[in-house]
Amino acid sequence: MTGTSNTQRSPKTVLVTGATGYIGGRLVPKLLEEGHTVKVLVRSPAKIAGVPWRDQVEVVESSLDDGGALRAALAGVDVFYYLVHSMAAGAGFEAKEQAMARAAADAAAAADVGRIIYLGGLHPHGVELSTHMRSREAVGKVFLDSPVDAIVFQAGVVIGSGSASFEMIRHLSETLPLMPAPSWVRNRIEAIAVRDVLYYLVSAASLDGAINRTFDVGCRQVLTYAGMMKEYAAEAGLPYRVVLALPVPAPKLAGMWVALTTPIPLSMAVPLVQSLQHDAVSNEHDIDRYVPQPDGGLTAYRTAVALALGKERDGQVETTWANAGVAADPLPSDPDWAGHKVYIDERTFHGNVDPAHVWTVIEGIGGRNGWYSLPLAWQVRGWLDKLTGGAGLLRGRRHPHTLATGEVVDWWRVERIEHGKLLRLRAEMRAPGRAWLELSVEPDANGSRYRQRAIFFPKGLSGRLYWLAVLPFHSLIFPAMARNITGAARKLVDAERTARTP
Repeated sequence: MTGTSNTQRSPKTVLVTGATGYIGGRLVPKLLEEGHTVKVLVRSPAKIAGVPWRDQVEVVESSLDDGGALRAALAGVDVFYYLVHSMAAGAGFEAKEQAMARAAADAAAAADVGRIIYLGGLHPHGVELSTHMRSREAVGKVFLDSPVDAIVFQAGVVIGSGSASFEMIRHLSETLPLMPAPSWVRNRIEAIAVRDVLYYLVSAASLDGAINRTFDVGCRQVLTYAGMMKEYAAEAGLPYRVVLALPVPAPKLAGMWVALTTPIPLSMAVPLVQSLQHDAVSNEHDIDRYVPQPDGGLTAYRTAVALALGKERDGQVETTWANAGVAADPLPSDPDWAGHKVYIDERTFHGNVDPAHVWTVIEGIGGRNGWYSLPLAWQVRGWLDKLTGGAGLLRGRRHPHTLATGEVVDWWRVERIEHGKLLRLRAEMRAPGRAWLELSVEPDANGSRYRQRAIFFPKGLSGRLYWLAVLPFHSLIFPAMARNITGAARKLVDAERTARTP
């Protein structure tokens, strides 16, 4: 980090909320690098069990709804990072977010916290904002009006590997060489690279003196949304993209289209699109008086795209928007399934291949590696899921070879992983019930024993009918999957032998 004249580098004690999210998960290691003592408040510690910095932080298991636990967690804290956002909508959404922010501000004041840092959205003044943007502005105001000094950063489209905004631009640009689009694609947008967002967030912890205000932050380069897609296409080596701006705003219809053509689910796509209805350009650059620009200057949009593509190509994506999904009840471990009606499809396959090679295939399943059986059937089910507002298969996975608890794999989420032994995936697709897929391997007399279980808890009559309807597909998909995973492991062995042959 570059120092400033009004910045003291004395280590702070900080509490980070949203550490399982896209920004929070990247902020924590940056704060540790600066020598700060870091606490994280998380609902489910299992979601950060596999991150490299887990043993360097104090983990507080709680939620922002528990005021007493939050006050206790804030004891001795100098800086409080409030990085909790929701893309939810509906009745009471704004009131709930403001109530949570007020409770957090009150807890910070009671604990004598020195500063609150919040990341809001870049927006124009004097216009009717979308529900999502209006709520983020209101949350920022709650902190600014509280007894604790607050720094509220207002950023626009964040460009980085794994960010929702980047994934939206990437998939729209790659999928549609000719795109009829609503009129908002002509709106002026100032993006910001995720590395610059983190730079400002970390620098704010060490700013000297009382500061209570908003700061607009961006790359200082203004493009239209259509221009951003064209610049992405140029950087990615795609043919020139034609974007036809139609004289209709249609935010909800556009949100549905985005949900179908990108990994972004409908619940997130609609508020994202609605937030693009107005220009999002910095109104001031006052941050320059407090924090100098990073070494080499702020990251230009196209450079940010190149960096994000490089991270994805090299499998170095630290966090993704999808990994910040909501928690759900785990698979009951009781042998009687805790009273649930349950359907199970179980397969085993014995192979003369080392279990370690089978595990390599298991841990690399999904994403670009696929599911080792009838790709067309998986794709059709993924599109059906997308059409009903589900996750579909477009989310992929963060890393092509390794997984950790809480990460997404297409429409699944890793619920449990015992490296070298077991991978349990919880379904996040739309279905009338709850589903899991469990893959495991263990040594066998002459190699390995691969075990595969699909588990479904139906919800009512519709759930039972659903299971009966998919049984014919399961009878084709699951046996082939068991055979092909072991076969892929055998190919790994053959490839290693070939590589060793002089």
